[in-house]
Amino acid sequence: MSRVLRASAIMAAGTMVSRVTGFVRTAVLAAAIGTFALGDAYSVAYTIPLILFDFLIGGILSSVVVPMIIRRQRSDPDGGRAYEQRLMTLGIIALTAVAVVAVLLAGPLISLYSAGWGPRQTEVAVRLAQYILPMIAFFGVGAIAGAILNTRDRFAAPMWAPVLNNIVMIGVAIVYYVKLGGVGTNVDTVTDADLLLLGLGTTAGIVAQCVVLVVSLHRVGFRFRPRLDLRNAGLGEMGRTGVWTFAYVGVSQLGFLITTKLATGAGQQTPGAGNAAYSFAYQFFQLPYGIIAVSVITAMLPRMSRGVADGQLDTVRAEFASGVRLVSVLLVPAGLLLMVLGPAVTVMIFSWGNMTVDSAVYIGNVLQIFGLALVPFSIFQLLLRVFYSFGDTRTPVFLAFGNVAVNATLSVVAYFTLPPRYIVMGLALSFTVAYVVGTGVAWMLAGRRVQGLQGREVALGLSRMYMAAVPAAVVALGVLWLTQELTDLHALSAAIMLAAGGGLGMVLYLMIAHRMRIPEVSSIVGMVAGRVSR
Repeated sequence: MSRVLRASAIMAAGTMVSRVTGFVRTAVLAAAIGTFALGDAYSVAYTIPLILFDFLIGGILSSVVVPMIIRRQRSDPDGGRAYEQRLMTLGIIALTAVAVVAVLLAGPLISLYSAGWGPRQTEVAVRLAQYILPMIAFFGVGAIAGAILNTRDRFAAPMWAPVLNNIVMIGVAIVYYVKLGGVGTNVDTVTDADLLLLGLGTTAGIVAQCVVLVVSLHRVGFRFRPRLDLRNAGLGEMGRTGVWTFAYVGVSQLGFLITTKLATGAGQQTPGAGNAAYSFAYQFFQLPYGIIAVSVITAMLPRMSRGVADGQLDTVRAEFASGVRLVSVLLVPAGLLLMVLGPAVTVMIFSWGNMTVDSAVYIGNVLQIFGLALVPFSIFQLLLRVFYSFGDTRTPVFLAFGNVAVNATLSVVAYFTLPPRYIVMGLALSFTVAYVVGTGVAWMLAGRRVQGLQGREVALGLSRMYMAAVPAAVVALGVLWLTQELTDLHALSAAIMLAAGGGLGMVLYLMIAHRMRIPEVSSIVGMVAGRVSR
């Protein structure tokens, strides 16, 4: 566990800075463009290239490419270097072609992910997408570089590179707001020059991120040489294994398409309660997951893959159980605190510029519901890595299909039964229920694959973590009530709620958990105390 903890701590430090600057980026962007028509248009335009990347290559990087690179590093006479060069060559060619085609098809892509928009809002979204879609190529090349770095146990650069992206985007959003001020949210008055600044500025951030990763890869000894002998790139094996990953991503994106269509439709009925609000809340929900769970997952997959390759299922079970406990020890209190302090988080971050307190509170209400999903969502992602370590990309497809079926069904019910203002909250609840059910099913199937996942020990550990976290949530709730009794909700009072309620709550949790001798908390406390005493 100590190895995973050390590797995860390195990644978590970079991810922490990345996510904090991401906080600032999201806040400044929201202040500049708002959550109404332009905010929804930008949200969809920005999301489409991420969807295309995830569908074409993002999914297979972790599930197929990383295990294949590790096998080639062990079996090839050159340590897999030629294979890595072929992989990078293929990525550059394919992703550039995809980016060009996507720009040409920006109009149909926007129409696919929107509902009920007027001609001007659609026109603005298409123009933004044309400027943003080229980032697919740069994002993909950077991701391949990051995957190769991970196989060398070099985790820092992939976690720190997004910081530069965030800094660039913060600067772009500030320039946009200073230039346009209060009219920057109006799709009827925004000019092509304004959209050029917003769109190309977004792409520039991804370009900077890609450059950092490529330079880091060069520093660890990778030398790129274009190799067009792609017959030796293992495309057949990648295709056979990756076809299920494509199916998984396709099913997942079908669910995302349904959610986006319903959220954009809700935004047309109640401005400010649409896709932008859902997207911002989801980004903040991803903050603790990205800082804590992604770090553990990234460190865990190569080790589990090596355990499978060596026929050591004990290693796989131990790595997984350790990963769940390490993830949950901080996500359990984080989820409960989000459920209590969600509006305080979003009011402090979003109630600036062209955003109102009411709009920020609404995002916080959605975030509160997402807080319920934090632990099951993270454990589900860990469970998928068990299958990926075996090269099994088929089982996750069926799990994804079940998730989408539950999520889509509940989302459609929410759309047609809830008042318009509560539709996006219903979508967040549908997401939560889907991952609770999906985690239960995935655990059962993964347990069969590795002959047990130490379920009793993990369940006991989680129950003790929740016992330690409940008093922390009660303290945060008390601070929330007291602050609201004394003053109105605004950015300053929200900051007080977070500092007092969240800070005291987390300290109380760590104290109680340490007293309860929860080993993961003791490891964290010991590591921090050791660094402080130096």
